Amino acid sequence: MSRDIHLTVAAVIEQDGRFLCVEEVADGALRINQPAGHLEPGESMIDAVIRETLEETARDFEPEALLGIYRWRHPTQGSTYVRVAFAGRASPARRGRSLDAGVVRAVWLDFEELAARTGEHRSPLVMRCVEDHRAGRRYPLDLLRDLAAAPT
Repeated sequence: MSRDIHLTVAAVIEQDGRFLCVEEVADGALRINQPAGHLEPGESMIDAVIRETLEETARDFEPEALLGIYRWRHPTQGSTYVRVAFAGRASPARRGRSLDAGVVRAVWLDFEELAARTGEHRSPLVMRCVEDHRAGRRYPLDLLRDLAAAPT
């Protein structure tokens, strides 16, 4: 069983009562997720969520608040995921921009639609982030601190 720990970021974007989601192929099936992904070396968490949202939805993302930090262990793989989720706004989609490999489409779903499709969620993190967003959980972005590398 894996002991891997993955640091990921996710964007929770609500507009007119609907949440921006992606339908992506994962574990051999079509899954629903927020725009989300792994941090790249040297990248801040805010830069990562902006990049991932653009890559997966063709939209620019403006983080406004930290939504929460979540830990989830995959039940069959054994990997642990630590997700830093952000609430914010997205621009209209950029025309002609392709989506990341594996992402089928970006789609707006309301709470009821998302709740009805929980069996298709990539993980329980999807619904928990939406529930926390609806509950008004918001924390200042300056809770996150990126420290420069120590001089050698």
